[in-house]
Amino acid sequence: MKAAVCRHFAQPLAIEDVSIGAPGAGEVKVRVVACAICQSDIHFIDGAWNSTLPAVCGHEASGVVEAIGPGVSSVAEGDHVVITLIRSCGRCHHCLAGMRPLCEGAFPPGDEKISDTKGAAIFQGLRTAAFAEYVVVDASQVVAIPPEVPLDSAALIACGVVTGVGAVSRNASVEEGDSAVIIGTGGVGINSVQGARLEKAHPIIAVDINERKLQAALDFGADHAIDPKKTDVREAVLSLTAGRGADHVFISVGSAEAVELGLGLLRRGGALIIAGMPPSGVRAGFDLTDFVDSGRRIIGSKMGSTHPQRDIPELVSLYLEGRLMLDELISGRYPLDRINEAIDSSKGGDALRNIIVF
Repeated sequence: MKAAVCRHFAQPLAIEDVSIGAPGAGEVKVRVVACAICQSDIHFIDGAWNSTLPAVCGHEASGVVEAIGPGVSSVAEGDHVVITLIRSCGRCHHCLAGMRPLCEGAFPPGDEKISDTKGAAIFQGLRTAAFAEYVVVDASQVVAIPPEVPLDSAALIACGVVTGVGAVSRNASVEEGDSAVIIGTGGVGINSVQGARLEKAHPIIAVDINERKLQAALDFGADHAIDPKKTDVREAVLSLTAGRGADHVFISVGSAEAVELGLGLLRRGGALIIAGMPPSGVRAGFDLTDFVDSGRRIIGSKMGSTHPQRDIPELVSLYLEGRLMLDELISGRYPLDRINEAIDSSKGGDALRNIIVF
């Protein structure tokens, strides 16, 4: 099969033939139809998180079930599915507590399924490896969706949508009338804007240095858009929240500076929700006395605390009802042999989501 294999950090991906094994017990083989380019893929390709090479990246995907392994009953051959990196055993402490992204279950190494023409193993990047024509993943990573949902749009649900919306609805428990600030309005942030709109937050304030993304935030439901290069963000947020500061601030970029900025925008008792995944070693600083005295909270949001089998069907329903925007998230569609162009465009900052279509 054709796959984009990264062999050197900061080097272009190589498009080449690789082989993939058959699904084992509890596994599903999916013919990939679409895979979006997430910032996490770019971090991995650039060497973040002690990345293992050679690897096939890509984790925000959709496709059609090609085959199922023994014991799989949640999907059937021919089903249209969303493919996510959230792999869960359903039995450990975190799974039973409803926190599927924190699963502690043991799974066989996914890179055993992918090999080059000489038989050498290729790492399954981010548990998925969907920059390829086929993937073999655990059954917990796929969720069947109605065939009328376009698969390129459905792919976006797998990471950016569940993370952004989940940060609002699951991690922050935003209520109607709460004020919300979203710092960074890329793939995750724009969906935090959508999540805040769905929860009827007000005002919804988007913060970004990219004018196109600020306009997109307004299109997706933000009430105000602030460019820190032109406006004092703290003064603007205070003026929009009766001088108190925001009830919730969402950080959707992996940046210490964004975290430090966000803490300064909170009201007393407010919550900072960090949904953007930074590279390893990034540290932020803040005044502990002020933090404790003000009763503020910091919440880490991994994949929006999503339970795929519960949350993805709900998001699909919202899309079919016209309440969740997915089609509008796609900035560009690229074939696999133009993946480097798609990644460069994503790095440039203007794209919400570029997507590889097969």
